[in-house]
Amino acid sequence: MERQEAIQRITGIVGQDLRELADKYEVTVFKDGKKNKGWAGHVIERHLGLPINSAQSPNFGSWELKTISLKRSEGGSLSIKETMAITMIDDYNVRRTEFRESHLLAKFNKMVIAARIWENQEETSSLLYAVRTFDLSNQEIYKQVKADYDLVRNAVIEMGFSALTGRMGVLIQPRTKGAGHGSTTRAFYARTSFLRMMFFDTN
Repeated sequence: MERQEAIQRITGIVGQDLRELADKYEVTVFKDGKKNKGWAGHVIERHLGLPINSAQSPNFGSWELKTISLKRSEGGSLSIKETMAITMIDDYNVRRTEFRESHLLAKFNKMVIAARIWENQEETSSLLYAVRTFDLSNQEIYKQVKADYDLVRNAVIEMGFSALTGRMGVLIQPRTKGAGHGSTTRAFYARTSFLRMMFFDTN
């Protein structure tokens, strides 16, 4: 399935309750009291008739599906709930790969982002709000993401992988990914300010 077809099919369920669709497509939301954190994305994948996939390469060949959560303020306005993991940071690969050949750029160039409205911890309902594409076609944004990547890459080369910190980067930050504070794995994350640009500052 090509990206444009996928976008059209996802757009067809915008405004629908993903929680109800989870039941329809037999996607587990909770098991033994633990939430399946990727359930919303799994619902969309099942809707598209595609296998669930979390591989590092763009997961449906020509495009990459990401889901983000929005939350409502007391006044009813929507905002980005949290950052979004983009791709893992591999020490060996990042040292040897310039931005134009990076996993990070490959992900962005094939990205499809679906945003859902988060209502509560129990996930009693969650409307699919919108679907967007984002491919770094804006040159100013491209330059900043490249600068963030280069900052991370240079830090790894000059100071080592352990020098990476979430304070780095304007739009993209390197952060711990994995269970527990002792985790040594890192991933590139899109900051909430960047996601806001993607979702609320573009048409």
